Amino acid sequence: MASSTSVKVVLLDIEGTVCPISFVKDVLFPYALNALPETLKTQWDSPDFAKYRDAFPLEYSSSKDALEAHVRELVEKDVKISYLKSLQGYLWKEGYVSGDLKAPLFPDVAARLSEWRRKDLKVMIYSSGSVAAQKLFFGHTDASPSDLTPQISDWFDTVNAGLKTDTSSYKTIASRHPEFPPEEWLFLSDNVKEVDAAIQAGMQSVVVQRPGNAPLPPDVPQRLRVIETFESLGDNLDARAS
Repeated sequence: MASSTSVKVVLLDIEGTVCPISFVKDVLFPYALNALPETLKTQWDSPDFAKYRDAFPLEYSSSKDALEAHVRELVEKDVKISYLKSLQGYLWKEGYVSGDLKAPLFPDVAARLSEWRRKDLKVMIYSSGSVAAQKLFFGHTDASPSDLTPQISDWFDTVNAGLKTDTSSYKTIASRHPEFPPEEWLFLSDNVKEVDAAIQAGMQSVVVQRPGNAPLPPDVPQRLRVIETFESLGDNLDARAS
């Protein structure tokens, strides 16, 4: 595992790490699917919607019915592809702005973000959801204040960084902030493959096992640090601490 060099950057996953997986699966995904038919009907030719429509392959972007069917298929199969993620963010925006959607954070998250920023640590986000969707999420949380975007220094997704299970993605992220060598980054995620990829890139990384997450394979706690709350990290954020 990476050395215990002092952490200067905390890189956070979202789903299953700062909020329950159920919010994404049971609230956000259905909301987008429910909003999709009316959006296709009323905004198909609007310039604002066109960039999301035209990002889909031509076989789907040329027909409202084909696009809707393709979106439903991708969501059902939980395919993490950039053009779907961008469209979902667009569909969620109205829900967040109207107050119909509010991101439920685990109880320890908002306080720890504030504490890390007070200590001059950089907090950044890396999620398979689009950067636009990430900003909507952190801009409309159930914390007080609700808007936590001022706490976040940078945002990464599969478009500007790469797939989250690829070691090269974490090297790309670190290269965007060369003032912080990889060993000064701490990546927190519920996904073991992502944690392994970050470690291979030279970052420190810890598995976050939250309520509602799938059980971890028995070997994981033997080779990686696993925490159930950010408070378990302590003050020094050493990924190796027990």
